Amino acid sequence: MKLNNLRTRKSPQLMIIPMIDIIFFLLVFFMMSTMYMVEQNVLPVALPQAASAQNDNVKRIPVTITAEGLIQVNRETISYDNFHSRLQAELKADPSAVFVLRADQGIAYGQVIMVLDDMKKAGISRVSVATERAAE
Repeated sequence: MKLNNLRTRKSPQLMIIPMIDIIFFLLVFFMMSTMYMVEQNVLPVALPQAASAQNDNVKRIPVTITAEGLIQVNRETISYDNFHSRLQAELKADPSAVFVLRADQGIAYGQVIMVLDDMKKAGISRVSVATERAAE
């Protein structure tokens, strides 16, 4: 008597369709998660609006004046005494860089001019002022 013959032996099968579903699910998951992992190198500042605002693709060094009046270069808070030397160091590191002045719209006009004057004294000739595109 052979009991093994009575039982039907099935060889294991590899189910490919559920595996494909899982692979596509993982692909979509990683695509969506990497979209939220992009780090922005700017500080949240309420920029004034301008109809002629545009984007450039050159290396930009952000100089930010926050609503509290703090000056930051590349997201690092700098005292006003060290601001001039920090600008010269950034310019020496990359002479072709464009410095982007990002000032909160509530900041005093005199402080913005003071920072622009220091940038000129440091030898910076490529300065742009950041704005937001005005809603039409």
